[in-house]
Amino acid sequence: MDITTKMPHQSWGQKYHIKTLSLVLLTVGLVLLSAQVSGVDLAMFFTNIDQFTNLLVRMSHPDWAYVTIIWQPILETLQMAIIGTTIGTLFAVPFAFLAASNIVKNSWLHGLVRFFLDLVRTLPDLLLAAIFVAVFGIGSTAGVVTLAIFSFGMISKLFYEVIETIDDGPIEAMESVGANKLQVVHMAVLPQVLNPFISYFLYTLEINVRASTVLGYLGAGGIGVYLQRSLNEFDYSQTAAIIIMTLVVVLVINVLSDYLRERLV
Repeated sequence: MDITTKMPHQSWGQKYHIKTLSLVLLTVGLVLLSAQVSGVDLAMFFTNIDQFTNLLVRMSHPDWAYVTIIWQPILETLQMAIIGTTIGTLFAVPFAFLAASNIVKNSWLHGLVRFFLDLVRTLPDLLLAAIFVAVFGIGSTAGVVTLAIFSFGMISKLFYEVIETIDDGPIEAMESVGANKLQVVHMAVLPQVLNPFISYFLYTLEINVRASTVLGYLGAGGIGVYLQRSLNEFDYSQTAAIIIMTLVVVLVINVLSDYLRERLV
């Protein structure tokens, strides 16, 4: 018996990928229109490319002696990220359980909690840093509070989404024998979400290590203060040393976080 295979019939639009090409052209058109409306001069990027290369040349000789001065601020930046992430996580855990619809059955309650978390996430970290620098003054306190609020908003959402994807079987089994909410959370929920919780904590820590550098540029402590000073003084050799040392710290944190996450899987 002969078996003949035929190519599936394609319409004219599918054959020439009209839909894909239309989406690409529409995206390009929207980008160009947005640039025109916002006053962005795309040609300026190419006309001023020599200034970028000149800046790279001036940063090609890092001031390695400056490392002994910035080592302590780099450690302060790392401490800010760890403390801010930890505080934000501690506050995020109970709110995550309250926002999870499979834990809190009252739609009004978990909806109100989610609305509050949405409001927290709408606040940009740079705006928070500027506010807390005005409140607490220049220093690491403003940076820690900013990172704590940012971590709280981010981790709470990630946590409650994880909680809502767990297997409901253990929860129903615990409730069937008369367990209260705390017992259900402790015995049926936490064992399922602990590893994802730790993974998201490490991921947020990575983000905060990088963010704390920018926050310091606004006066919120850490290495960013020294970065701002070197740029204002046009001392690009010191700027290069700061960037390289920050990059090394971030890479080390990323490698350790990836290793720990792989071990948790």
